[in-house]
Amino acid sequence: MFKKLVYIIVLTVFFISCKSNEPITLPEHVIEMDDPFKTPSRPIYNASNTKEFDLIHTKLAVRFNWEKAHMYGKAEITLVPHFYTQNQLVLDARGMDLNKVQLMSIKDSLPSLTDLKYTYKDDKITIALTSPYTKEDTIKVFIDYTSKPNELAEGGSAAIKSDKGLYFINEKGEDQNKPMQIWTQGETQSNSAWFPTIDSPNQKSTEEIAITVNEKYKTLSNGVLSHSEENGDGTRTDFWEQNMKHAPYLFMMTIGEFEIYKDTWRDIEVNYYVEKEYAPYAKDMFGLTPEMLEFFSNKLGVDYPWQKYSQVIVRDYVSGAMENTSAVIFGEFTHQTKRDMIDGSSGEDVISHELFHHWFGDLVTCESWSNLPLNESFATYGEFLWREHKYGDDKAAQGLQSDLNSYLQEVSKGNYKDMVRFDFKSREDMFDRHTYQKGGRILHMLRNYIGDEAFFASLKLYLETNQYTDVEMHQLRLACEKITGEDLNWFFNQWFYAKGHPELNINYSYSDSAKTQTVTVEQMQKLNIAPLYYLPVNIDIYLDGKVKTHKVVIDKLTNEFTFDAASKPDLVNFDSDKMLLCEKVDNHTTMEEWAFMYNNAPRYMDRYEAIQKLSKSEETIATKTMITALGDTYPYLKRVTIRRIKKAVKNNEEKIKNKLLALAKNDSDSKVRGDALSALSIHFKDDEAVKKALVDGAAEESYYVIASALEGLSATNYEDAMKFAKSFETEKNSDIQSSISNIYATHGGKAQNAYFTEKIKNTEGFGRYSLVSNYGKYLKNQDNETVKSALPILKDVALNEDTWWIRLTGINAIADLDEMYANRTKIAEKELKELKAGDSKELELRNAITKDKAINVQLTSIMDEIKAAEKNPRLRKMIGLTD
Repeated sequence: MFKKLVYIIVLTVFFISCKSNEPITLPEHVIEMDDPFKTPSRPIYNASNTKEFDLIHTKLAVRFNWEKAHMYGKAEITLVPHFYTQNQLVLDARGMDLNKVQLMSIKDSLPSLTDLKYTYKDDKITIALTSPYTKEDTIKVFIDYTSKPNELAEGGSAAIKSDKGLYFINEKGEDQNKPMQIWTQGETQSNSAWFPTIDSPNQKSTEEIAITVNEKYKTLSNGVLSHSEENGDGTRTDFWEQNMKHAPYLFMMTIGEFEIYKDTWRDIEVNYYVEKEYAPYAKDMFGLTPEMLEFFSNKLGVDYPWQKYSQVIVRDYVSGAMENTSAVIFGEFTHQTKRDMIDGSSGEDVISHELFHHWFGDLVTCESWSNLPLNESFATYGEFLWREHKYGDDKAAQGLQSDLNSYLQEVSKGNYKDMVRFDFKSREDMFDRHTYQKGGRILHMLRNYIGDEAFFASLKLYLETNQYTDVEMHQLRLACEKITGEDLNWFFNQWFYAKGHPELNINYSYSDSAKTQTVTVEQMQKLNIAPLYYLPVNIDIYLDGKVKTHKVVIDKLTNEFTFDAASKPDLVNFDSDKMLLCEKVDNHTTMEEWAFMYNNAPRYMDRYEAIQKLSKSEETIATKTMITALGDTYPYLKRVTIRRIKKAVKNNEEKIKNKLLALAKNDSDSKVRGDALSALSIHFKDDEAVKKALVDGAAEESYYVIASALEGLSATNYEDAMKFAKSFETEKNSDIQSSISNIYATHGGKAQNAYFTEKIKNTEGFGRYSLVSNYGKYLKNQDNETVKSALPILKDVALNEDTWWIRLTGINAIADLDEMYANRTKIAEKELKELKAGDSKELELRNAITKDKAINVQLTSIMDEIKAAEKNPRLRKMIGLTD
């Protein structure tokens, strides 16, 4: 699964500065005396589900009552006892009406159904079997049931915001701007809301599903569509079959009015299901899929193992995307037009992530959610592999650095966890930046350590040995050890079975008398949190136009490495492969060293780290190198430089202005052009050439450039900003909407209220966040009449928006207005007291206070309603509630 999470909600790129100046605190050895009054308890241990039965085959027939949001199902479930003889069968089934539970058998060569006794409690069907079943016996159970997902008590998490399993979208057709759809979401254990099963990742079965729908709808499920039957009553039944085993959480179905773009890879169907509006762009959005299938198959040495590959975009999806076997679901963020894609694909990383899951997660599945990194760390690394293959080392390394930053954000407040952990409070807790981003980085270190050939040979062995089964982390280690011949417990123990990461302080000294270069590396992490690491790394020494690589191992609190050097090196480059998952302070003492690194070291991270350091200096060599970096060969590093150009501007305004103007006009990358416009509007806002460049930018095809130009005009010439904003009001693009709403929040009057109300009503997803946020800012500058008209809109967002972080924008807007009116009333009342008797302003002030108080009371009342209604623990804490 791909988590398209918003971590609130500003996307930032930051350098991994170190906390390494903290003193090391060694763990204390404390002997605790037993408390005779304290009842001992074992620590939490979430074991893999015990296998009493093994699923063999699941056959479903389903139809729907849209008006009630019910699904009528018939399930035939085939199982065998795993080992021990069994007298009862327990199935997961959430919130269902059970009509029949029967044993299917053959009597006198004819099918026979026998009613079975059962109890249904706590979402479990416990079935009494008619006789003991041994591991040699097969049992087939028939269940007739009704699924009622909208009547379930709903849970969820930050990664997967709902666990209803089955979703009816616009089921009554009341929203004219939204299609009617049905789709499912099974991970972690939610598919048992729409069919009885053993809902556990260590179960696998083959599957058939017959889906009866109105003839206007298309259906999608796992496997292949074997045939369809017209029923003569305006409905059609589609029969889907998957003849290879997969886990119950990967079962899926989707129903809707989709257009299907048909593609192929080798002899396998590759189809893209999209809404009619986006049908012309289906190939643009998903067209790299066949190339990805070929690349991953060749890279892993294991061909894509499933019967087809389809991808579908649905509305109101509860996560980013989901790797349902051979039928991946994506959220609507994936929808793009050709014009949207000028600024890059919103879905390519996600597409590669979900596809790589079809080896890691679908073919070989984690046996328990504690071992989820075997699914998600690999899928995250699949994104890296695709970037590396398709676009080269720089883009791949950019992704790795983003992953590291994301993980470090998560642990910045002490939220350290083992990668494989059995003590989670909820299985949903496993879907975090340890499991995804840190795990991908660990796999990259493993690849770097054992080498490419051994790494991919190990993955091939792991996949072939464990295909169609469930595994734990040790099986990956054993595959790597089988190939390399090396005991790798040290690597897996410190990275997968321990928490934290290295925090390194690196110092350099050259002895002219001894002709030696010394590198001192201190491990500064707190050893009561993280281990003392064993870190094989390379150190490159640049001297006299040559580079010499030294392999070293860091394995102590302080390691000192000394190398012969005839003169002081131009650069000593620690971790020259730039592969360590760590925080570090790299204490090069001169800007010349950092400039040399930018100009001579070969990797993305060399240049990135150098730009970070050089941007903080006003030395001439730093300015010169920053100007050079504005022309970096990789677009993202140009953008990093542009955003950090402030100090260099002080030293060479004219040259940098001209460089930025040239980038804004001519660079091939639209985001470089947009960022150049933003920088120009910040550093040279009164320059006429800059104003012209901003106006020209507003006429571009790229939405990103237009949005940047609008934001720049807002700072330099608000009349032009307002004029251009008006001309773009009908655009759906979220970048444009965000810029327009920001301009209106800053400069808008009463006339712009209609823009906010219409867009908030008709916009969904991330774009809605910026609209509501800017609406709150806009209202603080408007009259009472406009504010009063807006309160029902903000209240609706704060109380009824499904996505918690969008609800937060509504809550924040109401809270800010509440505070503003309270302060305004206090100031007016103070002014009133200071007036002399008979002052002509008295009546005006009293009227203003009365009106402001009325709105203040209304706002306070809404906040009270919000506090009473809000269930999300994070939001409750934010608004001052304690449970």
